[in-house]
Amino acid sequence: MSRAELIRGYFAAYLANERGPVADVLADNFTFTSPYDDAIDRATYFARCWPDSPVFRSITIERICEDADAAFVLYRCETLDGKAFRNTELHRFQGDRLRSVEVYFGAGYRNGVFIPQKPSN
Repeated sequence: MSRAELIRGYFAAYLANERGPVADVLADNFTFTSPYDDAIDRATYFARCWPDSPVFRSITIERICEDADAAFVLYRCETLDGKAFRNTELHRFQGDRLRSVEVYFGAGYRNGVFIPQKPSN
């Protein structure tokens, strides 16, 4: 399976709120980093980042750029409550398993209106 196919499967599982397919491809030493999380481990990732019920109306992958054992993904999401945003993620692989994800947040919108982010202190 190509890196792009693995990534598409990861996002499809996230949209469907199905942890199993994602847990199967995460490396044992997986880490997740975002503006809210600094290299959290698998268990913390699932506790913080996988809601108990579906959140997204849609997740659309706009572009995947692969380079050796890494790939950048640009995607757009719409939540069930009308918020929309675009993010970029860097996915790093260890063999055929996902080793790490780094998320870079883009602008957010609610019902088509820009939502300014709070400045950091």
